[in-house]
This record gives sequence, C-alpha cells and structure tokens, in this order.
Amino acid sequence: MTLLLENDILLVAATELELCGHPGLICGVGPVEAAAATSRELALSHPRAVINVGIGGSRGLTPGSIVIGSEAFYCDLGAEIPVVDRVPSDPELIAEIQSAVPEAVVLPIATSAFVTGSKRTTETFRVEGMEGFGVLRACQLAGIPGVEVRVISNDIGEGNRALWMMRRALEVLDGVLPRLPGALVHR
Repeated sequence: MTLLLENDILLVAATELELCGHPGLICGVGPVEAAAATSRELALSHPRAVINVGIGGSRGLTPGSIVIGSEAFYCDLGAEIPVVDRVPSDPELIAEIQSAVPEAVVLPIATSAFVTGSKRTTETFRVEGMEGFGVLRACQLAGIPGVEVRVISNDIGEGNRALWMMRRALEVLDGVLPRLPGALVHR
C-alpha cells in the first residue's frame, strides 16, 4: 500500500483520525515517535515533499482556524550547549499551500511533548502541536521540503478536554486535506 499522494507528496499525521481517511504515514504521538517514523518513511519512499497535518492548540485563535507553520520550534530542550531547536518550513511550500488555503494564517508552531504545552510554549507561541519539529527535522536531514499544517481545536493549557473542539477541528482538516496535494503542482 502506497502512502504517497498525487505528485509524490507524503502526508504525515500522528493519528489515523488526523489523516481523515487519506493515504499517509501515521507517525505516532510526540516529537520522538514523529522523527523516527518519518525518517524511516523518507528513506523508503523518497517523496518530493512532506506535509505534516493535524490538530493543535492555540492562544488567541478560534477553534477551526487553519495554521500553516512558518517554522517549528522544539520547546522541550533545555541544554547548556547549542542544539537544533528550530526548523524553518520550506518557503515555497508555505506559499503554495497558502494560495490553495487562503483562509489559513502563517505562524510559527511550537512542538512540545506535553499536550498542554511547556512553559516556553504557553508564554512565547500562539500555536502548539506535538509532532511538527520531529517531522520537519527528519525532512531537513533528508533534504526533502516539509511544512506543518494544523487546525486549532483548543486553547493552549486548557486542561479540561471536554472543552476541546476536536470534532470541529477534524471536520475542517478533512475539508482542507484534498486541497493540499494539488497546491504543490510546482514541486
């Protein structure tokens, strides 16, 4: 079974729900699982581009809002030596997806292994996810362009999951996914 979409694009999502029935890689939850699974798939399938999709949290964006990640920041590292904690998204992918999804906003997305965000996430970033940095770092090391697209389901730090609007976010994501591979015709 091929995981690649038309135009040899690989969709990567943490869960089957976030793929919304589309072919793609289920990478698992969190940055480590995402990096490992994505690295393996990139070595096997050699896609032309990767789009990491899923739902995420935000500060100040309405649930159902679509965010294209300008870059992914890894917020869980606290090292005294220089480490890679930021990966920019491919600017051409950002532009192409933004033209196909004009209602989306472009913002940095923080990656944290904590669903409610790390202290750095909640103080510094407006959008969080759990896999983006791992996926984009694997792409960067493989020399394959990548970008992260999230649909907002909840406020960052909202501990009461009953208030999360996951169904709404997944409906929006399902409506956006068919537009993404076609946006990348110039790749």
